[in-house]
Amino acid sequence: QVRLVESGGGLVQPGGSLRLSCAASGINFSRYVMGWYRQAPGKQREWVADITSDGRTNYADSVKGRFTISRDNAKNTVYLQMNSLKVEDTAVYYCNAVWRKLSLDYWGQGTQVTVSS
Repeated sequence: QVRLVESGGGLVQPGGSLRLSCAASGINFSRYVMGWYRQAPGKQREWVADITSDGRTNYADSVKGRFTISRDNAKNTVYLQMNSLKVEDTAVYYCNAVWRKLSLDYWGQGTQVTVSS
């Protein structure tokens, strides 16, 4: 079955960095647009970034210039490099895979990122 498994979350101080990974299985990875979303307590889930099969990227204004999304199709893995982290970045981060041709999308279980001093 389809699985998206996030890893790399944890506790980091403001200004620090984390690198999240999402390993996909059960899908033809190279066909999917991959994205990252996040959800803070009491708030709606928000889009953070995505990357197309050919490597085109998009970012939410709140993370632009600080976060970098990338993918390694050979490893079926998408990454989110997070630099200059702020307290407001604290959230559960979710990996998302979308195959628009068939309107298919899948979600990972999420990984907690906490930015605190």
